[in-house]
Amino acid sequence: MHLYLIRHGQSYVNLKDWADGNVDAGLTPLGQRQAAALAAWLPTVLPHIDALYASTMQRARETAAPLAAAYGCPILWDDRLREIGNNRWDHSAFPPEELPRTYPDYWASERPFATMTPLTPGGETFMHFRTRVGLFIEELVECCRGKAIVAVCHGGVVEAAFDHIFNIGPWRRCEVWHHNTGVTHFEYVEHPRRETWRLHYHNRVDHLRGIE
Repeated sequence: MHLYLIRHGQSYVNLKDWADGNVDAGLTPLGQRQAAALAAWLPTVLPHIDALYASTMQRARETAAPLAAAYGCPILWDDRLREIGNNRWDHSAFPPEELPRTYPDYWASERPFATMTPLTPGGETFMHFRTRVGLFIEELVECCRGKAIVAVCHGGVVEAAFDHIFNIGPWRRCEVWHHNTGVTHFEYVEHPRRETWRLHYHNRVDHLRGIE
């Protein structure tokens, strides 16, 4: 299985001067250009995909839509691909009217077993978040061997995928950073007595040349 994880395009919540907290905002004009450029480029290096998954958050929806049009395929919406802190501890998504607006003053990996939504009951911890991302990945391993899967998600989801695939403990030692619409390519392989995952590349942004 080839798994392509793609961070969404630039959203309003990514802007340095954004002061409205955690809301389900869409893409900025730059983010829309990034998504369009991604959809024009990815089929040139990956002509066929078997499934396109996406987070149900607006910035991921707007990034996935041009890809779905380019490939002529449906989008499989999955709440497990939402950014950290936007789901409950049981992995279900907060509805828009209940979305936690603020995160705690500690970094998620600093206190991996503490809630990420101290002002909103029932919120997930960093480990709940990593579990839901891991469940998504392991489900793909079972159902999609030999297939090419694209998943439009969030920066935190890509980091959690690294933690899961590299078998990192609760307290990580390295952050994994990536650009908006950066592409990460993992391959699941089944060789006896060898690693079961290969990282082909991370944060590939060929499509962004000249648009920023």
